[in-house]
Amino acid sequence: MSPAAAIRVEGLRKAFASASGEVLLALDGIDLEVLEGEFVCLLGPSGCGKSTLLNAVAGFSPPTAGRVLAAGREVTAPGPERAMVFQEYALFPWMTVAQNVAFGLEVKRRPAAEVRATVDAWLGKLGLSDFRDRFPKDLSGGMRQRVAIAMALMTQPQLLVADEPTTALDVAVQARILDLLRELRMRGLAIVIVTHDLGVVAGLADRVAVMYAGRLVEVAPAGALLTAPAHPYTSALLACVPRLEDAGDERLAGIDGQPPRPGEIAAGCPFAPRCRSASEVCGEVLPALRTVGPGRAVACHAPFAAEGVA
Repeated sequence: MSPAAAIRVEGLRKAFASASGEVLLALDGIDLEVLEGEFVCLLGPSGCGKSTLLNAVAGFSPPTAGRVLAAGREVTAPGPERAMVFQEYALFPWMTVAQNVAFGLEVKRRPAAEVRATVDAWLGKLGLSDFRDRFPKDLSGGMRQRVAIAMALMTQPQLLVADEPTTALDVAVQARILDLLRELRMRGLAIVIVTHDLGVVAGLADRVAVMYAGRLVEVAPAGALLTAPAHPYTSALLACVPRLEDAGDERLAGIDGQPPRPGEIAAGCPFAPRCRSASEVCGEVLPALRTVGPGRAVACHAPFAAEGVA
């Protein structure tokens, strides 16, 4: 039996009004499905809409158009079946570590003994047992992040969305968290995370969704994307990553120019001004995200993208 969709995003658009009254489009026509037990990583430059998409999926930011579906029902607000780990630590400063972690279950009026046992278990899994009576101000950034992860997971959601959840953690703790996420995924938890760590992508992701200027430009199985990216932005992004076999005196590759801001996106492909493969049509026609192979989709006019290879 095939796994069901934990979340489905259909035609999602999200616009914000600037201080001057200008309407800025942060997300433009996002279609994405995440299955039960699937680990999906979002990649893309800062400001491309990754965090906005996570907030919409979690129910914290209703879309301007389109919809988000969970278990066949439209998501209009946060719910216990979806949990989010924010980029900033969303902790109650007047509560201890244990009280912060217990909050979600206490709101549900679970028995006190059950709450304490569950809190103890999660604090142990995340290496926080010795800090249960500390306050957030007494913790390092990495420890506060671990508390936030415990708060998100202890309610046993079906979907976890996380905005760079391991950025503030040292290597050893990061490995511990990733092992935990791997275990939870095997139990059926669907996970969508924003990360800039390609090691996380290679080690955990089932699929990768690449965003640029508020749109999906490539969606592919992680292994296929890392070895043969189809979109010029994805290819350029991976070329920027240093490799052990490269000579130490070689200059790292870069991508010329800057991503467009939401109010500055012109006609055609948003990546065209920075793309070495751009042609006349790229500056005039916005490419649609289309299937180019098994489990692969790309939004690009270039012939190599249509073939699904770099």
